[in-house]
Amino acid sequence: MEWQPDEQGLQQVLQLLKDSQSPDTATQRAVQEKLEQLNQFPDFNNYLIFVLTSLKSEDEPTRSLSGLILKNNVKAHYQNFPPNVADFIKRECLNNIGDPSPLIRATIGILITTIASKGELQTWPELLPQLCNLLNSEDYNTCEGSFGALQKICEDSSELLDSDALNRPLNIMIPKFLQFFKHCSPKIRSHAIACVNQFIIGRAQALMDNIDTFIESLFALAGDEDCEVRKNVCRALVMLLEVRIDRLIPHMHSIIQYMLQRTQDPDENVALEACEFWLTLAEQPICKEALSGHLVQLIPILVNGMKYSEIDIILLKGDVEEDEAIPDSEQDIKPRFHKSRTVTLQHEGGEGEEGEDIDEDEDDDDDTLSDWNLRKCSAAALDVLANVFREELLPHLLPLLKGLLFHPDWVIKESGILVLGAIAEGCMQGMVPYLPELIPHLIQCLCDKKALVRSIACWTLSRYAHWVVSQPPDAHLKPLMTELLKRILDGNKRVQEAACSAFATLEEEACTELVPYLSFILDTLVFAFGKYQHKNLLILYDAIGTLADSVGHHLNQPEYIQKLMPPLIAKWNELKDEDKDLFPLLECLSSVATALQSGFLPYCEPVYQRCVTLVQKTLAQAMMYSQQPDQYEAPDKDFMIVALDLLSGLAEGLGGHVDTLVARSNIMTLLFQCMQDTMPEVRQSSFALLGDLTKACFPHVKPCISEFMPILGTNLNPEFISVCNNATWAIGEICMQMGVEMQPYIAMVLNQLVEIINRPNTPKTLLENTAITIGRLGYVCPQEVAPMLPQFIRPWCTSLRNIRDNEEKDSAFRGICMMIGVNPGGVVQDFIFFCDAVASWVNPKEDLRDMFYKILHGFKEQVGEENWQQFSEQFPPLLKERLAACYGV
Repeated sequence: MEWQPDEQGLQQVLQLLKDSQSPDTATQRAVQEKLEQLNQFPDFNNYLIFVLTSLKSEDEPTRSLSGLILKNNVKAHYQNFPPNVADFIKRECLNNIGDPSPLIRATIGILITTIASKGELQTWPELLPQLCNLLNSEDYNTCEGSFGALQKICEDSSELLDSDALNRPLNIMIPKFLQFFKHCSPKIRSHAIACVNQFIIGRAQALMDNIDTFIESLFALAGDEDCEVRKNVCRALVMLLEVRIDRLIPHMHSIIQYMLQRTQDPDENVALEACEFWLTLAEQPICKEALSGHLVQLIPILVNGMKYSEIDIILLKGDVEEDEAIPDSEQDIKPRFHKSRTVTLQHEGGEGEEGEDIDEDEDDDDDTLSDWNLRKCSAAALDVLANVFREELLPHLLPLLKGLLFHPDWVIKESGILVLGAIAEGCMQGMVPYLPELIPHLIQCLCDKKALVRSIACWTLSRYAHWVVSQPPDAHLKPLMTELLKRILDGNKRVQEAACSAFATLEEEACTELVPYLSFILDTLVFAFGKYQHKNLLILYDAIGTLADSVGHHLNQPEYIQKLMPPLIAKWNELKDEDKDLFPLLECLSSVATALQSGFLPYCEPVYQRCVTLVQKTLAQAMMYSQQPDQYEAPDKDFMIVALDLLSGLAEGLGGHVDTLVARSNIMTLLFQCMQDTMPEVRQSSFALLGDLTKACFPHVKPCISEFMPILGTNLNPEFISVCNNATWAIGEICMQMGVEMQPYIAMVLNQLVEIINRPNTPKTLLENTAITIGRLGYVCPQEVAPMLPQFIRPWCTSLRNIRDNEEKDSAFRGICMMIGVNPGGVVQDFIFFCDAVASWVNPKEDLRDMFYKILHGFKEQVGEENWQQFSEQFPPLLKERLAACYGV
């Protein structure tokens, strides 16, 4: 007997469906309770499928809702459905996939996919064959419904479909889908392409076997009148560019012509898909050759796509000039991620280099619309193409730019300023001659009456900050700074945000050039404190922190401290321990403490105490969570990471002054726990702090060394680059404090360090820190380390030749010299590398110079004049000169 609903039960279910459409929250709560009661009855789900597929007397939204509630039940407890209920639902779905209503068909399709994704593709063997058969139906609704369901299954289970688990159904499905590319209904054609598209990136074998048919069928649809079809064709070609460029190269000319047309498609979704083509092509080695003949057409199209659309302007409230008094809605504020501290060394010819992380793309000039759109895609494409073609792009761009930048319509002028910013990185060399004229014009645009023009001018100027700073300060730096500071106090929040970010970039480039203007800068930033709403306040912290990083100890003047510290401390006191706004504030204070050094002393105690409390609270919560995960929430460990990093900043800034703070707290016990945390970022920050405390107040660290060293040893694992880097650095610092007493711990760390320095593809920062630490171990315990010399001397020398003269390099080279004294034979094979490393010193201390002198002359005497001549013939001329001049060899 087929299942039949009971009239009373049916009425209950229908009433529930009606109630659940009510906006009243009390009714909604009652509905939830009722749902939980009804879910106790196994055949409740039969009623739901019955309303969806058979109760044609009800309206479509109610029937669809019934299906969606069933879908949620399937997601939550399908494994508990009795077999007869599950079979009834599956049967009903397949029998009604051709419902005349598009809404009901789509709902059934979603339901089928949900059942399939619950591992049921394996146990519902008739599903795919039946859906594929239904595609042949004469009835349009049945064909469309089946295709809709198949498309969802292909999206959800593409990997499973291309595996042996199901007997490789794609061998039948893909040729089948390809036949429907020619179907008379655009909706069906679109489904067919979308289904095949799911298998491009995974290079499904069945698709690779039919690749030429697929590409020909796509070409046949090039002129399709339906925009959904055109969008799917463009999407397919973009993915094929990544996966099977070999098949596209023979047709590249006509594909490019097609994409040029589609990038101008009247339908923005099609244009956006097509625009992705240029972004993807730019990453291919053939880009230059394929595109150089088409730039003359492509550049104007991309530039044209960089204008705000009317809808953008409405969404961005482009006509609202002043909104600074309107509080931010909380969902507008993106979560911030704290970047944990990584210890790096200073290099020749520049400031200390950042870690090896590639910075995120900075092109988020209008990030409230952070959905990807044609404007952003066009700008990104122009940016990558500028990096491929460099100056060759300019002949196609410059004639356009003039007309854009001085255009009376603000929307067009704004797009011209965006163009100028997008090409800044790739075309910088070629732009230099025009900058003396352009920069003043852009600075003028900072006062434009349209907020969106002012904000984009901030961003574009920040992209040229490097050039601005390279000119005499009065030429551009001063006017730019003056205007940017006014924009920081703009009445429009978007402009405030853009100006703050641009100013932070300018600070990084200008560094100490800003010192003469500090008073003026601080007045502005502090004034902004009282003016900003929540979201921009977070960016302001960053601008203040960057200022402190950039001017360093120049900030340590009573008048500057008096301006800056009171508002920061007021915020600090205002925020609760659970408030995530502490992250950017702590990062900011960390930079300020490092810069102010002793100037931070009056503020350090409450700051120090609170950081310790944050670490303690987080550890306690983690402990409770690990013991009773159902009772407690997992803590947000970022609080602890940021607190550890601020403690590092205090230790680095205050040096010996932290002694009393450390003495009165249990930081060492907490650090012992943090160093063993499961989360790499926590360990990374705790090793940085350990190194800083070792330098600042070693007597407090020393009693813990026997417990800490084994933990440091186990963290010398280069899979976690930053953890390994900071642990290595900390070992080196401990070593310098311990001296000979380091001897019992050498064996815990030396082998790992030698292994890391010989690993291929190790980031530069880690190699340098490893070399310094090996040198320092050799400095305090030469007898223990010298036997290993031949295993590390070559990579040791090459990784330290580019480091600036400094204390760390000094101690490491003393170590190498002492080890050579113990084991001279260990360097014989690689002596030329040692010579090169010695020559990298600009002015070593007198006694270190003597050590170098003795080793070089000792080697020369050992091998004899004639052999030395032959040996030094291999030297590059510059090396020969330096050694002769400095050491007389």
